[in-house]
Amino acid sequence: MLAPFIGVWGTVGLVAVALAYLWFALASVVLGVIDARTHRLPNAWVLPGYPVFLVLLLVACLAGAPWSSLLRAVIGGAALFLFYLLLRAAGGGMGGGDVKLAGVIGIALGWAGWSALAVGVFAGFALGGVYGALLIATRRAGRRTAVAFGPWMLLGAWVGILVGGALVERLGL
Repeated sequence: MLAPFIGVWGTVGLVAVALAYLWFALASVVLGVIDARTHRLPNAWVLPGYPVFLVLLLVACLAGAPWSSLLRAVIGGAALFLFYLLLRAAGGGMGGGDVKLAGVIGIALGWAGWSALAVGVFAGFALGGVYGALLIATRRAGRRTAVAFGPWMLLGAWVGILVGGALVERLGL
């Protein structure tokens, strides 16, 4: 995620990447709380993620980070956005906010690496599924009860960012 940086420009690149992920950390907390309470992911918090990440990661590349990381981030964002859009179109229970947030998450995970992307997406669905199953098992929800998925998407993203590469390597995948 934080490629080796050299000299003053390297410091600029490192700071740019750190700022991008700090913004994502703040947005993760705010969006997770809002979605859990209201089942909404407001555009005012989701949509700025696109320019924040893309501009700061572009600065990192101009300062010496690998351009392939930026390409992977853009591909990850587009792929995850399209995947969630297809889930929504198929009646998978995804809201429009989930779709928009998926693109931002895909950028964050993509920059961190393909392993982070795979683990982050899987972890979000796994954590959300476990939570839903627990709600049903404790009779706090039924099979048709709407459950906010944004917090699980975000938590899964952080699992991917923080341990995705190490987990895939450890499992030998």
